[in-house]
Amino acid sequence: MSSPYSGATPAGSQGYAEPTAQNYAADYPEGQQHYSGDMGTPTTESGHPDVEGVSVGALIGEVTKDLSTLMRQELELAKAELKTEAKKAGQGAGMFGAAGFAGYMVLMFLSFALWWALENVMDAGLAALIVAVLWGVVGAVAYVMGRKKFQQVNPKPERTVDTLQQVPGAMKPH
Repeated sequence: MSSPYSGATPAGSQGYAEPTAQNYAADYPEGQQHYSGDMGTPTTESGHPDVEGVSVGALIGEVTKDLSTLMRQELELAKAELKTEAKKAGQGAGMFGAAGFAGYMVLMFLSFALWWALENVMDAGLAALIVAVLWGVVGAVAYVMGRKKFQQVNPKPERTVDTLQQVPGAMKPH
């Protein structure tokens, strides 16, 4: 997958060509302009963008278009990164699932082994009951601990709410 910053024409788009120095060459006399980067932005000899004769509205429109493009590219980059990380997380979750199933099988066979070991000393039914009660105690302890943890969960994202409340004040001119 190519980076959204590669400057290549996006797949599926037709009729669009990236601006280049050649696109602007006809508009400016030779030697008067320099071009920065691949975008073909005309610049003066000092390296600053040439805005002479361009209206403020056109400049604001250009900045808005550039910001919009930048935001789209950032969103695409974020999506690509999230997709990659989600794939890794899914693979990790699958491995945890496999480990959980293997652990379950180990506990099941250890329980059978304990049952059969106790069966050598007592009745088979009583041995099975003792193993079941042991697992009941483990389950009850796990339930109580899990419930306690869930009661500590705060579903409200406190830090996000706090920072969002600060945004309107930051946007006001000082």
